[in-house]
Amino acid sequence: MNLESFFSTYKETTLYGRYITNNHIEPILEGYKSVFEIGEQGKSVLGKPVYSVIAGTGKTSIFIWSQMHGNESTTTKAVFDFLSFLKSDDDFSKTLKDNFTFFILPIVNPDGAEAYTRVNANAVDLNRDSVNLSQPESRILRRCFEEFKPDYCYNMHDQRTIFGVGEGPQPATVSFLAPSYDEARDLNEARLKAVNVIVAMNETLQHYIPGQVGRFDDSFNINCIGDMFQSLGVPTILFEAGHYEGDYEREITRKFIFFAFLSGFRAIYENVIVVNKSVDYFNIPQNKIVFYDIIYKKVKINYENKEKITNFASQYREVLFDNSVIFQAIISEIGNLTGLHGHAEFDCNGAEFCAQDQSKMPKIGEKADFSIGKGRKFVNGQEV
Repeated sequence: MNLESFFSTYKETTLYGRYITNNHIEPILEGYKSVFEIGEQGKSVLGKPVYSVIAGTGKTSIFIWSQMHGNESTTTKAVFDFLSFLKSDDDFSKTLKDNFTFFILPIVNPDGAEAYTRVNANAVDLNRDSVNLSQPESRILRRCFEEFKPDYCYNMHDQRTIFGVGEGPQPATVSFLAPSYDEARDLNEARLKAVNVIVAMNETLQHYIPGQVGRFDDSFNINCIGDMFQSLGVPTILFEAGHYEGDYEREITRKFIFFAFLSGFRAIYENVIVVNKSVDYFNIPQNKIVFYDIIYKKVKINYENKEKITNFASQYREVLFDNSVIFQAIISEIGNLTGLHGHAEFDCNGAEFCAQDQSKMPKIGEKADFSIGKGRKFVNGQEV
């Protein structure tokens, strides 16, 4: 299976970047009405439709939902890359459609997507609402789950650039989790099925991003939708689309989510997930918070009239501006930063920091616009 060729051929090119809303996917859904079953499962708090796509006629049912956090759009792009592939006449596409039925909610939280926020219009995190079901979007998701009765659930998310994998470390470009179904984090039949699918996807991804696949923390929280569905006996897999070097628009990461889709579905179809692969699963290194976006090393600062050499870091803040997301570098931490790494790092060789207001000390929370020494100027965190 030539995954690279599949992706380059079937990538949904009308979707790009971090800002993906109903307005972006509606023209695509309109074009799919002749090949898939397109529906509306209900309305958001602000009355926006929560769309659904049903594809395939097979006996194995897969329930996929994305953007329950409105600002986590990478997996939505990958979902549409996958639908573009399913629309084709490729032999593997036909096999999937003959053996699987996919029920997909591409944007569960359309209000949050439009505002580019994690929460919905009532400021509720839908991924902490699986017990109370206080929000219309949560109730839509639960009703679809109960009516569709899936064999597997795919819970699609993005994770921040702060996460790394291994001792190197490397960025956690893709992370997975088979959520726990109880406080003891036991393994039952349902969770083991999720574990085995993850192992199959990881084996594929290691050929493309070796050392950049992580395992998300499996602490149990019944308020989280994945933990809830796992506790109800349905194998559930959490996807976390993370950072790839230089890929802040997550255009490369979407490709690896697409690869994971196809390799995981192939493993289920070929029934190669019946062997207990829990040892392989727990050998996937767990995510850890080890990254800033940018670190500046060996900077001279003036603190309380005393000069010292230290390090500081900035992190990008994602800001919605004119229907696109811009990245504002904000000074976030000052100190030795032991054990932390930057996706970009600058050696300042002991030169003096100077802010735009001529102060000699970085200020946490301010924009990363400054100079180092006499000849180095930084704008939005980067040297210009």
